[in-house]
Amino acid sequence: MAGVVVSGTQVSYIGQDCREIPEHLGRDCGHFAKRLDLSFNLLRSLEGLSAFGSLEELILDNNLLGNDLTLPGLPRLHTLTLNKNQILNLCHITDLECLLDHLAEVTPALEYLSLLGNVACPNELVSLEKDEEDYKRYRCFVLHKLPNLKFLDAQKVTRQEREEALVRGAFMKVIKPKASSDNSIAASPECHYTPLPSASRELTSHRGVLGKCRYVYYGKNSEGNRFIRDDQL
Repeated sequence: MAGVVVSGTQVSYIGQDCREIPEHLGRDCGHFAKRLDLSFNLLRSLEGLSAFGSLEELILDNNLLGNDLTLPGLPRLHTLTLNKNQILNLCHITDLECLLDHLAEVTPALEYLSLLGNVACPNELVSLEKDEEDYKRYRCFVLHKLPNLKFLDAQKVTRQEREEALVRGAFMKVIKPKASSDNSIAASPECHYTPLPSASRELTSHRGVLGKCRYVYYGKNSEGNRFIRDDQL
């Protein structure tokens, strides 16, 4: 099989520009593979992965997998890397949350997860606008959803992180405002504040504006009066 590298129970199919998992790969290797590396391809779907029911490690870095990522039930999988894909975080309900709920259901033994290089993982690899606090909130939320993780994005999960996720993790979800379908705000006329009456705003009609003031200034308490001599009045 061209492009396939097999070493014991490890199967690699790297850099083959495949858009889907080849049928022959599952047919020939699915029954014994425990580690599968499909990095540097053009995968948008994981259809055909169900043939690899005994997987313990799955490497999917540098593909085109997005928010509709769906895995079959992989009860033995403990390592999953999805670095540099197209997993976003754009909806008013986070796509990250949907992914984490899915992983909790189909990969109950998951201990190592890496999402570096995806928009859903907020750090400077994907945006200079993100900072360390954004990444900490992300880790807290992920650990809340997947409490059995031992490593997240190549960093070991600490006891402090685990305790914080237990207490605060549910509140760390990043919610984006839902995009408005109407243009009511954009269509509303701009109204710039001005203290002048409307009659004085015409560019071709310049008129003085008079008004009454309820206070009269006599200058009795002015500090400046101390420096004015009688002959200057």
